[in-house]
Amino acid sequence: MTNVLRIRLTKKAYDRLDKIRQSSNCHSVGEVARKLLSQEKITLFYKDVTLNSAMEELALIRKELKAIGININQLTRGFNIANKKGQPTNHYLIQVVRLYQIVEDKTDELLTIVNRLAQKWLPK
Repeated sequence: MTNVLRIRLTKKAYDRLDKIRQSSNCHSVGEVARKLLSQEKITLFYKDVTLNSAMEELALIRKELKAIGININQLTRGFNIANKKGQPTNHYLIQVVRLYQIVEDKTDELLTIVNRLAQKWLPK
């Protein structure tokens, strides 16, 4: 059985509950109030601005890796076409090796960033 409870709040009290709602898993101020009254857990979400630079680095590396992948696919097509026509394919292989070296360097960058994040956020 549930009962309806109607209350009046000051602007300050309402704003405090709304602030909790904005940074939590609650969808309404009423839900925040219900959870507080019934002593249920409210999951709060915090944004760590120190992650902004790491996220920008990760996004840039993702973009670069995607472009390299597209280039490797184009070189593979060119290699296959040249191979069928009996044309030399060495330059395709050299370019692919160069691109894979860049991928390796970007992977090392990624692992460095991930390790830095892991040291900060994972329990010790």
